[in-house]
Amino acid sequence: MIRVGVNGYGTIGKRVADAVAAQPDMELVGVTKTGPNYGAEAAVRRGYDLYAAIADRAEEFEVAGLDTAGTLADLLDVVDVVVDCCPSGVGARNRPTYEAHGVPAIYQGGEDASVADASFNARGSYEAARGADSLRVVSCNTTGLSRLLAPLDEAYGVEKARVTLVRRGGDPSETDRGPINDVVPDPMTVPSHHGPDVNTILPDVDVDTAALKAPVTAMHTHSVNVTLEDAPSTAAVRELLAGESRVFLIPERAGIDGAGALKDYAADVGRPRGDLWENCVWEESISVQGRDVYLFQNVHQEADVVPENVDAIRALATETPREESVALTNESLGVGLDSLLSDGGTSRTPVTADD
Repeated sequence: MIRVGVNGYGTIGKRVADAVAAQPDMELVGVTKTGPNYGAEAAVRRGYDLYAAIADRAEEFEVAGLDTAGTLADLLDVVDVVVDCCPSGVGARNRPTYEAHGVPAIYQGGEDASVADASFNARGSYEAARGADSLRVVSCNTTGLSRLLAPLDEAYGVEKARVTLVRRGGDPSETDRGPINDVVPDPMTVPSHHGPDVNTILPDVDVDTAALKAPVTAMHTHSVNVTLEDAPSTAAVRELLAGESRVFLIPERAGIDGAGALKDYAADVGRPRGDLWENCVWEESISVQGRDVYLFQNVHQEADVVPENVDAIRALATETPREESVALTNESLGVGLDSLLSDGGTSRTPVTADD
């Protein structure tokens, strides 16, 4: 069993903790919080051992009535891998602590690529992570683009990818984020950081990205144009993406017209927290003109990196092959969403998460 600690039990950390706890080859040893807030209470209610991320604040948990199993240092003494899910920039400050304890670490995409030995995406760079002492799971947008571009590049070759990202202003719980009533370029410059970040996973893919930030909280939307080296048919591209377990092709007859309906659908089919771990690609948007592929996809910023973190743990701590790890992660979480309204019925057997 791989003993795993999660440092930071927020938007991503709580989801990673649940995913780790669901794995048959992993043990969630504990999670950390900086203070005794509602998130710390939620961790205790789930039965997770709680550790104080900041030693000087340990007493605050006891005063609030929440028992702790120790501090971050204590957690690092008893785990094989730590997954850092702290806010952007904090992971880099934590790196010396992990190294001092000799614990391999996995960081999130909010950190600079230099924080780890390699950037990670299960679809694009699993085997390249072998031998690393630390990994950085790339951001939600980079994860979504890597999952999309990798199969297109393998099947047809990517000559040039151009992506416009309409990014959510903040997560639902981030009341201090914005904009409140505006749509702004973020950043003003082109390319945005997403294209170069994709190249940490797919270094040979020529990709330009531009990004806007909108006053929404549900998901990111990508408008994608990829010029391929070979010219496939529209049907061939749809079939290719339908075969990707972490891509959900949304059928036209489902009546899903945006992020709100997608989240509603996820909740109705029983997804925890209404999470969508897959890229959500509108099937009717996929069209090929010559060598140019066009499509729209949505990425759930709170969830799509979660299965990638699980696979990163195996890549860092075991010799498990990529196909085996991805299959195990998918089965244990229930990744592989597919609508019964797809043409001809579902193209994949609906996956039910293990109890």
